[in-house]
Amino acid sequence: MKKRIANWGNYPSIQANEISFTLLRELKEKLLSLNKGIARGLGRCYGDAALSSTVISTLKHNHILDFDEATGIINVESGISLASLLEFVIPKGWFLPVTPGTKFITVGGALASDVHGKNHHSEGCFRNHVIEVDVINGECVVITCSPTFNKDLFQATAGGMGLTGIITRVKFRLKKIETAYIKQKLIKAKNLNEVIELFEKYSEYTYSVAWIDCLKTGNGFGRSILMLGEHATLEDLPDSLKNNPLDVPTKTSLTLPFYLPSFLLNRFTVAAFNFLFYNKTLKKEVNNIISYEPFFYPLDALHHWNKGYGKKGFVQYQFVLPLEAKEGLIEILKRINNNGLASFLAVLKIFGEDNSLISFPMKGYTLALDIPVRKGLFEFLDELDVIVLKFRGRIYMSKDARMKPNVFYEGYTSSKLFLNILAQHKANKFSSLLSERLNITKL
Repeated sequence: MKKRIANWGNYPSIQANEISFTLLRELKEKLLSLNKGIARGLGRCYGDAALSSTVISTLKHNHILDFDEATGIINVESGISLASLLEFVIPKGWFLPVTPGTKFITVGGALASDVHGKNHHSEGCFRNHVIEVDVINGECVVITCSPTFNKDLFQATAGGMGLTGIITRVKFRLKKIETAYIKQKLIKAKNLNEVIELFEKYSEYTYSVAWIDCLKTGNGFGRSILMLGEHATLEDLPDSLKNNPLDVPTKTSLTLPFYLPSFLLNRFTVAAFNFLFYNKTLKKEVNNIISYEPFFYPLDALHHWNKGYGKKGFVQYQFVLPLEAKEGLIEILKRINNNGLASFLAVLKIFGEDNSLISFPMKGYTLALDIPVRKGLFEFLDELDVIVLKFRGRIYMSKDARMKPNVFYEGYTSSKLFLNILAQHKANKFSSLLSERLNITKL
């Protein structure tokens, strides 16, 4: 039976068959009759990477198989969410090695997108902490791969957007913590040059990210708030928190129940938001202790916040440029500013070294913007793509809904090797709207 499905950006939205499984034998039986399809977890990949004529939901395949509390090595089925894992491991003194800006993704999705977080410059992507993975291919064979065993399949699976097959099991290392709190430092930067200097000055911090005002002009061009963090030790906590240092916060019940009118999101409302957000903190620098939730997952406090961009949906445009291409970042920000793109969420991070096959990060600057779908948007983003390629950057597939094939093949320089690995491992059953649009797989 068909149902309407969209990912987090609500664009595109399609009619698709959805099948699910709990046990591997069920999955194998269903794959035998499948012509083509793609695995899908919680649908937080924004664009069309988890959309196809048939989607294979992993959400019922969601058990913890084994956990060594002494070493922090955990073995799970791919459909378990980061939210469920956090509830289980934090009280035991462990945390995720890498997490994106939402906990509402599956472990399989985390590896398929090879997610990065605020700590890429210091601890890499999710795959850097994975020990081994099970992938079921187009011939219904389960193959175990790792950074050292069936290495080519592992490299193509990490960041391969589900195209090597269905990830069914992931074994990875957690990070030891003393508390569920973060020692946070906030620093206001008056412009883009200052925030880049601050990133460099505080590069020893494990976690760093900056909110950036893309609409400010003049001397305040690129004004930002840099957010730095470390896991708080027991000694860092005030006495009021020391009795229960590993408490997991109670779940939020706030929900955006309907789509907001798209006209509410415009240059003037965003400029007003930016002014208030930048000036809510009067001091140049603030140091405090906060729960891990508002530090890592501020947007998760409002369920279905994606409806705030209206019924037409939105795209997240995220690119990375090499560290030496600062002028490219400036050029793109000026284009965005001149176009008046309305984005409440503009996030700047610095990536460290990354020698992956098909994952998004490279050493450099990455900027992510949420932009509502409107007339002329995709043509404008095509213009930004030209700049990204000129400075040897690339676009994040997990967030993409409109990139053209040449942008993919020029940006991902190992893409031909990736295609060869797909062919070698009989991955012909697996395709998505993204892979067909980028000519990775055939219609």
